[in-house]
Amino acid sequence: MTRTVETPPTERERARRRAVPVLVGSQVLGGVGVASGIAVGGLLAEQVSGSTALSGLAQTATVLGAAGLAVPMARLAAARGRRPALAAGYGLGLAGAGLVVLAAVIGSFVLLVTGLLLFGGATASGLQARYAATDAATAQTRGRALSVVVWATTAGAVLGPNLSGLGGRVGTTLGLPALAGPYLFSAVSFAAGALVVWLLLRPDPLVVAGPGAPAPARTSVLATLRVVLAVPRARLGLAAVATGHAVMVGVMVMTPVHLGHGGASLQVVGLVISVHIAGMYAASPLMGWLADRAGRVATISLGVGLLAAALLVGGLADAAARGWVTVSMLLLGLGWSAALVAGSTLLSESVPADVRTSVQGTSDLVMGLAGAGAGALAGPVLSAGGFVSVAGAAAVLLVPVVVLLARRPRT
Repeated sequence: MTRTVETPPTERERARRRAVPVLVGSQVLGGVGVASGIAVGGLLAEQVSGSTALSGLAQTATVLGAAGLAVPMARLAAARGRRPALAAGYGLGLAGAGLVVLAAVIGSFVLLVTGLLLFGGATASGLQARYAATDAATAQTRGRALSVVVWATTAGAVLGPNLSGLGGRVGTTLGLPALAGPYLFSAVSFAAGALVVWLLLRPDPLVVAGPGAPAPARTSVLATLRVVLAVPRARLGLAAVATGHAVMVGVMVMTPVHLGHGGASLQVVGLVISVHIAGMYAASPLMGWLADRAGRVATISLGVGLLAAALLVGGLADAAARGWVTVSMLLLGLGWSAALVAGSTLLSESVPADVRTSVQGTSDLVMGLAGAGAGALAGPVLSAGGFVSVAGAAAVLLVPVVVLLARRPRT
């Protein structure tokens, strides 16, 4: 159980000031590791399996791994604090990276998928770090604290893929398959991220966040969901996070294919996705500021509007209209950012303190499953009806959030 003690305001303030910079550092390191692996994961899966059809399982396994580890990590945080939970996630990611390298050497696809599932632990730590930033923050700064940690992912997301070539050369020099090389960088990054969290995240922000509060009981996922569904604002926060992620993943994974149908080069595809990633992460401090100043619900409304605009522009744009597709992907990233930052903040502050970490872990589980499901279904939808069908199906996903927003005051 969480060891909550009477904490003087000075210690709470010290925890708040120390937590965000430490979490930013771990996010940069973890982001480099995750992005390094993701950049070549599909190619490595294709190489090991000998099947193009199985190449997509690399990203799916990582997403499912992050989703499956979200709740156990949240329970560990509730019992021991954020520091051991986040370090454990990076440790699992480190073990996963090692298994991926071994799988590449011996040519085992089953071992590769197993490694990628554990690799998702680092993603889970990156997601839960945003909640750690809010533990000791005040209500007036909670959105900004969360958004700064999300923003820190930008550096890793940009730097990681650019290390793929160097990683390949390092792997070859060590006698490994070239595509296994980037996972060596992932392992080093995860080890560094775990050390940063373990050594520097003191005092633990979750331990000092609720002086005098009862220790949280272990709560099942279904029981946790019932708590969320019973609180309208929490229900809206969870819906915004999960729906925004599902819409983003479903459209994003099919955009390169859509551009390819229009004759776009890999360089153009990479540029469009880079713009999308910039929209997702670089603007998150702005979304955090809006969530604190304009309100959580108003910022979620903005996110839904941006997502809808992205779907309209992308759905109407021809595959050869690369400028409009780029605009669509930028709007998609911005909408995801607004929904994630404001939705996560609203959810976290709307539930009782004794179940908060369980709710946060369950939120990441639901978010991961929603994204994995949308990504898996997007391919058949694209094949059946083209990119306009993908955009239309994603628009349908927004309807429940719009209904929830209509029932809530814009505060």
